[in-house]
Amino acid sequence: MNKPLMKLGLSMRYMGYHVGSWRHPEVAADGSSLFQSFLDVVQTAERAKFDMVFLADGIGVRLDDMPAGSMCRSRHNVELEPLTLLSALAPLTHNIGLVATASTTYNEPYHIARKYGSLDQISEGRAAWNIVTSWSDQEAWNFSMSKQLDYGARYERALEFVDVVTGLWDSWDEDAFLLDKESGVFYDQKKMHVLDHLGKHFSVRGPLSVRRSPQGRPVLVQAGVSEQGQQIAAQYCDMVFMAKNDLASAQVYYSSVKDRLEAYGRKRSDLLMMLGLTPIIGRTREEAREKFEQLESLIDPLVGLSMLYRSFGDLSQLPLDGPVPKPDFDKVGLKSSAQMYYDLAQKQGLTIRQLYKKIGMAQEHKTVVGTPADVVDEMETWFEEGAADGFNITPTHLPHGLNEFVDLALPELRKRGRFRNEYEGKTLRENLGLPIPQSRYRGASRDDSNEVQRSQRII
Repeated sequence: MNKPLMKLGLSMRYMGYHVGSWRHPEVAADGSSLFQSFLDVVQTAERAKFDMVFLADGIGVRLDDMPAGSMCRSRHNVELEPLTLLSALAPLTHNIGLVATASTTYNEPYHIARKYGSLDQISEGRAAWNIVTSWSDQEAWNFSMSKQLDYGARYERALEFVDVVTGLWDSWDEDAFLLDKESGVFYDQKKMHVLDHLGKHFSVRGPLSVRRSPQGRPVLVQAGVSEQGQQIAAQYCDMVFMAKNDLASAQVYYSSVKDRLEAYGRKRSDLLMMLGLTPIIGRTREEAREKFEQLESLIDPLVGLSMLYRSFGDLSQLPLDGPVPKPDFDKVGLKSSAQMYYDLAQKQGLTIRQLYKKIGMAQEHKTVVGTPADVVDEMETWFEEGAADGFNITPTHLPHGLNEFVDLALPELRKRGRFRNEYEGKTLRENLGLPIPQSRYRGASRDDSNEVQRSQRII
C-alpha cells in the first residue's frame, strides 16, 4: 500500500531565514536584490520537484532603530517586489508553483485580482496569493496614514477584500471566449459576469479584465492564527502556512482550522496545513551541530534584541542572560508572535540571549538539527500525528540550505515513499491535489446572475 505523500514548499525571502544569513561566508551578501540568485534557487527547487516557492513580503522597511545601532546591522531593508520577481521567473520554470504575498490593507481588490490573474496566465496555472494584513506603522507611513488600522478593522477589511477578489476571478466562464473570426463574436455575452459589489469597505463593479485561471483561480494561502484569520482560511483558502515549535500546539491549531471547513461545505482535504521547517543537516550529528554553532555566532546582539522589540519593547537595559519578561499584549504589533515567543521562553526556560538566538536562527519556525534521518524522522512524526500535511522549508541561508536538503534529506524522504519523483500535472492545484473551485455563477444565466451577485455582497 502506498504511503500518503508530503507536500513541500520553499520559502526564499532575504536569501535565508537566519537573521545573519547575509554574513555567512558562503552567501552573496546582496543576494536578495539579485535576480540570478532567485533564479538559481527556484530552478533547483523545481528539479527537486518541490510543489512551490514562496515569497513573504512587507510594504516598507518595518524596522525601528531599537536598540540604537541595530537597524544598520539588519538585512531587513532592501528586496525585490514579489509579483514582479515571480512574473520574471514564470517563463523560466515549468511546473513549480509561484506564491507571492500581498496585503489587503494597502491594496485594492481589483489590483490584486488583476495582477494574480495575470501571473496565473503567464505561468499557465501556477500562481498563488498569500493573504496578509499589514500590521506596522512603517507601512502606514508609506500610504498617507499616520498609523496602522486597528486589529479588528484590518481583518474585517481583509474578509471583504478576499470575497471581492474571488468574485472578480469568476468574471468569465472557462469557455466564454468564442474567438469566432467569421461571425465576429469574441466572447459569449451570457458567460461574462459583472460582480457589482457594494460593501462596507469596497465598491467594485467588474468584470475583471483577465480571463479565467487555468486552475479555476489562483491558490489562496493564509498564515494568521487569530480567530479572524482562521475564519478566512476555512472559508476561502487552499493552504495555511503554520509557525509552530511543539507538536501538541500544532495539533490543536491543525484541528481548529480543519474543523471549521464543514461549515462552508468543504472537506478537510480541501485545505493543506504547511509547517515552516528549518533543517540544519550534517552527514553526522556532530557536523550538523558545528553548522548550527557557526550560524549562532553570526547573530549580532543588537539585531537579536531588535527582533524582540515589537513583542517585548526595549530589553537592552536588562541582563541578556536574565529571564524574558511578559509582553504587554495590548501594545504589541503582532500578538500571535509575542505570545509564541513568551510561551517558548517559559516552556524552555530561555534567557533573553537564548530567545533571540533561537528566533534569529529561523524566525518563528521549527528548527531541526541533525542527520538526514533525524530530519525526516521529525517530518514523519508531525505528518503522521495530525500536525501538518507538508512542510514549507525555510533554510537558514540560500542556496546552501536548500542544496543540503535536496542532496541529503530528499533522498531519505523518497526512500521512505514520502515524496514524489515526478510532478503529477502542470498546474499548482493539480500538483497539490486540490479541487478546482467552482464559479459562484455556475448554472446561472445572464438573466439571473444579478441575483447571484447580490447574494454575495458583504454589507
